[in-house]
Amino acid sequence: MLKVSENPPQVWPEAESIAEFKGTWWVAHTKSRNEKSLAWQMHNKSISYFLPMHWKVSKKRGRTFRSLLPLFAGYIFFCGEENDRLEVLKTNRVANIILVNDQQGLVADLRPIERLIRQGADLRPHKYIKAGEKCRVIAGALMGAEGIVSRSSKRTRLVLQIDMLGQATSVEVETDFVEVID
Repeated sequence: MLKVSENPPQVWPEAESIAEFKGTWWVAHTKSRNEKSLAWQMHNKSISYFLPMHWKVSKKRGRTFRSLLPLFAGYIFFCGEENDRLEVLKTNRVANIILVNDQQGLVADLRPIERLIRQGADLRPHKYIKAGEKCRVIAGALMGAEGIVSRSSKRTRLVLQIDMLGQATSVEVETDFVEVID
């Protein structure tokens, strides 16, 4: 288990927003449990990437453990030139590289997640929802974000989906801050 300081940055370079990254976006489908190691290798080669992570808390034998895990297990998003894609392939940590046909669409899907991470929101993996009401946040820090609303145990969560991967994440929102999109 890594110490907090041993985890790679979730966005590299840290000072930039993913919207400012230059080049072509790809999605690396990593070999099992290789996301963080691949992120460190990209970091060391100055390849721009986005690896959203979340905290998982577990208890064993009376002890509490906190682990920082990838939000989308097995995937890391990266941006660069063809030589960067080849460098990622050379790491031997990648099972497949997925071509992103809709570059702006992927960035639009990822931007709200990046914003939430930078604000310290409690993101968690969420089951991808194929059907449901699509909503828009009308107030607060997430204003303008669109997703599908999910309710569990009296709490409302906004599900933010990455359509290309068939995966999603969710964040708790105030019901009053959400409106249904027609």
